[in-house]
Formats: sequence, structure tokens, C-alpha cells
Amino acid sequence: MNGPEVIHGGEAAPADEPDPVAGYPRRIICLTEETTETLYLLGEGSRIVGISGYTVRPPEARSKPKVSAFINAKFDKILALEPDLVFAFSDLQAGIASELIKRGVAVFTFNQRSVVEILQMIQTVARIVGAIDRGRALVRRLQAELDAVKASASRFSHRPRVFFEEWKDPLISGIRWVDELIELAGGETVFPDLRKYQSAKDRVVQPDAVIARDPEVILGSWCGVKVNKNFICSRPGWPAISAVRNRHVYEVKSTYILQPGPASLTEGLRQIHAILAHVLRIEPDERLRPDESIDPDVTLSKT
Repeated sequence: MNGPEVIHGGEAAPADEPDPVAGYPRRIICLTEETTETLYLLGEGSRIVGISGYTVRPPEARSKPKVSAFINAKFDKILALEPDLVFAFSDLQAGIASELIKRGVAVFTFNQRSVVEILQMIQTVARIVGAIDRGRALVRRLQAELDAVKASASRFSHRPRVFFEEWKDPLISGIRWVDELIELAGGETVFPDLRKYQSAKDRVVQPDAVIARDPEVILGSWCGVKVNKNFICSRPGWPAISAVRNRHVYEVKSTYILQPGPASLTEGLRQIHAILAHVLRIEPDERLRPDESIDPDVTLSKT
């Protein structure tokens, strides 16, 4: 199962109605990566006129003008592109959204935090561009993959305790969609109570609390920064943690898991599942193998 395929290629595809353009935005700016990837998977990549500088998926999107980071934007450049719609994400981009609205730009801000909400976001984007049927088809494919990973994980002898490290200092964990994907992939998160909090400041954990919960696996994904395993393993008291003692500390790149969109539900989920299967010395289902580079400490048989 090799991830969502583009339904009609990278350019705008025939929509599900007789007139594919009338009434739908033609010039869209995406301030985060997940809406960009969603539009490309829907075959509507040609509608995008500007992207976040952090965008890497899909690679062809990198040719679009880069108009923002995550919490700041180039307003004059955005206005010069004459967008008829801007997609933003969460309270962290509220300032950008507010300024654009003041300047007369239409802004749609998503705030998806769970797997279900990610699927809802995809369907909403599809509706906005008049690709309702293609949106439903994409969601069905993504749901089928989620179900396949869950079924594969049912073969595990037990569900390893997993600590997901979203940031290093302060320690942040418990982001909801990642917690849900860890559970689908066959693990048990050690701070499940944190997922109800949206703000990162409410999901800070103390290093001693991690020691007390003794995770068997540590997954690190530091936004925009390569995970330093030596830094993790050398924290005071952490050599006693099972994951550190048994060398089960791994990185999942942030582009695969920290954006709440298609990448998390496909490559991110597959990588987590493959890591947990490696820890348990089980070969993952061939259809669910990661498509992209995985932590080099994870051993997968050659295909």
C-alpha cells in the first residue's frame, strides 16, 4: 500500500460538476504543508500560487513562490499574488490571518488535531475546490490504510510503551494525532492524558516523569531540527529507561508526522509501525513498508 496516489496528476483535474472552475477559488495560498499536499493529491495543484517555506511535500510544490514561515508571512508578496483564498492553520497563525483579513484577503483557518479531524479537513478542502467525489475517494484510501495498519498491529505480541518527544527543551509530548497514530501502529503512549490539550505549553512534561513511566520506545521528532539521540540518552537518569537501555530511540522526521495532513496518515504512520515491528522483531506487512527514508537504526528486510 504505497500511499495516496494523485487522482488526476499535478494539474487541475476535471471537477465533479460540469463547470470545474465557476464559483471555486482559482488562486490559493497555503501557509502550511498539509493543505498543499492535499490539493496536489486531489489533482488541484495548479490552483496553488504560494506556499510555506517549510513545504517539502510533494517535491514539485517547491517551485511555487514561498510566502511564509509558520508564524510570520510576507504580506506584500501575498497581496502581489492576488489570492482569492488563503489556507491557514491554528491559533499560531491567528496573527497572520488577522492581518490578511484586514487587508481584504479571504482566509480559511483549519484547526485539525485528531485523525478524524484530518480526514474532515481533506474533505473540506475538496469541497472548497469543487472536487467532492475525489475528496471522498482520497479519504476512503486513507481510511483503508489506517485500517490495514491497525490490523497488522494486531499481530504484535504486546503493545510497547512509547514516549513521543515533540520537542527537547522543554520536553513536549502528547500531540493528539500523533498519539492516535502510535496507538493505531501498535503502541501505547505513556502520557495519554496530555492529548486533550491543544497548546504545546500545556503538554510540557518533566524528565523525571518520563523515567517513572519507563517507555520501551522513544520516538523523537523535533520540528525543523534533526533529533540528537545522544542528547536524549544522556539526560540525567535516562540511561535507566528501558528504551535507552535497549537502544530503542528513533527519529521520525517532522515532515512525516508533525503536519496534520496526508503525510502523517501515510508515511508517518508506516514509519511508526515499522519501528514498533522492528522493536518486537516482527517483519511489517510488505504493503505497509515506508516509502521514504526511515531511521537508519531500523532494520527492514530487503524487497
